[in-house]
Amino acid sequence: MSGAENNAVLRLLPEQRSDVLVVGCGLAGVTAAIAAAENGARVTLLSAGAVFSGSSFYPGTWGLGLIAPESDADRQDLMETILAVGCGMAEPTLVRTLVDGIGKAIEALRTDGVHLLRAEHAGQREFIPCFDHKARDWNGIAFDSARSVFSARLTALNIRVVPHCEVLELVRAQGRVCGAIAAHEGVLHYFGCGALVLATGGCGGLFRERLTTGDVTGCGQALALRAGARLTNLEFFQIMPGYLSPAKNTIFNEKTFRFASLWAGNAPLLPENTHTDDLLAERATHGPFTTRLSSAAVDLAIFRACLTHPEGVTVRYSQAMKDAPPEFIRTYFDWLRREKGLSWDDPVQIGLFAHASNGGIVIDARAATGVPGLFACGEATGGMHGADRIGGLSTANALVFGGIAGREAARDAAAAPRCPACAAFDAWTSARAGQAQEQLRAVMSRYALLARSEEGLAEARNTLRTAADGLTRTPAETIAQTVLAHRVDAQLLTADALLSAALLRRESRGSHHRIDYPAPKAVLAERIEIALKQGDVTVRFAGN
Repeated sequence: MSGAENNAVLRLLPEQRSDVLVVGCGLAGVTAAIAAAENGARVTLLSAGAVFSGSSFYPGTWGLGLIAPESDADRQDLMETILAVGCGMAEPTLVRTLVDGIGKAIEALRTDGVHLLRAEHAGQREFIPCFDHKARDWNGIAFDSARSVFSARLTALNIRVVPHCEVLELVRAQGRVCGAIAAHEGVLHYFGCGALVLATGGCGGLFRERLTTGDVTGCGQALALRAGARLTNLEFFQIMPGYLSPAKNTIFNEKTFRFASLWAGNAPLLPENTHTDDLLAERATHGPFTTRLSSAAVDLAIFRACLTHPEGVTVRYSQAMKDAPPEFIRTYFDWLRREKGLSWDDPVQIGLFAHASNGGIVIDARAATGVPGLFACGEATGGMHGADRIGGLSTANALVFGGIAGREAARDAAAAPRCPACAAFDAWTSARAGQAQEQLRAVMSRYALLARSEEGLAEARNTLRTAADGLTRTPAETIAQTVLAHRVDAQLLTADALLSAALLRRESRGSHHRIDYPAPKAVLAERIEIALKQGDVTVRFAGN
C-alpha cells in the first residue's frame, strides 16, 4: 500500500465478504438490497451518507411523488409519452421494462405497509405530472412511513448496513468486479462480493448550486467507467428553480408559477405584455427547465437576472391563490410552514440549481452493465429516461430497476467464482484536492448549467483537465486526505465525461441548452455513449 505501511490509520482491513454489495442508500439502493436478500443473498449495504439519503430522501422537498399507468390501456400511452418527452433519447426496451414494472412495485410497497398518499382532487391540473399531457395514477410516498418500513425489512433480512462509508475504488479480478475499497470510521476496508450494485445517484455534486444531499457526488459514474462500463445521456439533467433565501436549497414548487409575480430587484423579471401570463402558466406545468417549450424564457430570464442580482429573483404570490389554493399547492405550503417556518406571505428569492440526472451508467433490462459482476440502478443509470423526464418516474425507476438489480445480482453472485482477496490499495492524496473541488463546482456552474456554448464548455473541460493533471500524488497521512483526493479525482473524471458529451451535442434538446445551437437537429437524434479508453474519455453517438 503506497505510503501507508508506517501509518496504522491507513491499514487495509481483511476482506469482509457478502454475496451482494450494494453501494448507495437512497430508494434504489435500499430496494436493491432488500430484493437481493429476498432472493437468498447475504447483503451488505454501503452509504456515503446516512441511511435513507440521496435524491429520494432530499430534505429540501415536500414529498416523494410516484406515478403509474391508470390502467392496462394507459400503459402504452405512458410508454409513448416517455419516448416523446425524451426527444428520442430514451431506450424503448428500458422504457417498457420501467412501465411494466411500476404496478408491481407499488403493490409491493402497499403489501409491506408503506403509506401511500392519494389525491383528494386528482382531477386538478396540478396533479398532471410535469411534462405529461394527462393525469396518471398519482401516489405520494410518506417519508416517515417508508423509513420505518424499510428499516424493519433491512433488519428482518439481516442486511448489514454501513452508513458514512465512502467507496473509493472497485476491485476487479479475472475481468470481474468482486469488491470495493471503502473508508469507514478512519479505516480502509475491503468489501468482497459475488456481485456489486451501484446505486450512487446522479451528478448534482459536481455543481456549486445543487438540490441534492452531500452524498450525491457524481463519483459512481467514474467508478463505473474505470471498471469498463459505459455512460449515456449524461448531458441531460434537471435544472430546477430553488430557494436562495430564506431556507436555502429548498425546491421551489413550480405549480405556483401561474400565481406568481417575479422581480429582479425593483423591476419585473418579465415584460408586462399579453404573453407573460401564458408563459408563467406553461412554466407551472413542469419543474425542470426544458428547451422544448416557450416557457424556457422564464428560466433564461431567471438565469440572466441572477448574474446581476446574486441574491436571486423575488417571488410574490397573488391573492387569488391565497384565497383558493389548489390541493397540491396547499399541501406544499402546509409543509413549508411546518418544516421551514415560511408562509405564502413571505417573499422568497429563487435561482437555478442542478438537480437530478436523466442519464448515467448504461444498463440493460436486467440492470447489468456489461461488466461481469457489476449492476446498477436508480439515478446513477441512463436510458430509461431521455432529454426530459416525466415527473414521478425517477421514483418509479428506483423501485423497478432497484428490484431488478437486486434480484439479478443475487442470481449472478450465486454462480460467481470466488475471487482472490484484495492485496493493496494506493492511499494517495494531493495538496490541491480541496482547491480542485472548489474550482470544479465553480466551473461547472458557470459553463455547464443552463447556458452552454462551444467556447464555454471547451474552456471548462480544459480547465478541469489541467486541474486533474495538477493532482500531484503524495502518500496520505490520514484517511480524510485520501478520501477527499479520490473523491475529487473521480468527480473530475465524471465532469470531463459530461462536458465532452455536451460539446459533442451541437444542438439544443430537452434539458440540454446550447446558446450557439438553439434548435434541435434531426441528424443528432441519437444517444451519446461515453467510455474510458487507455485512461481517456471517449464520446460517440450510439448509432456510429
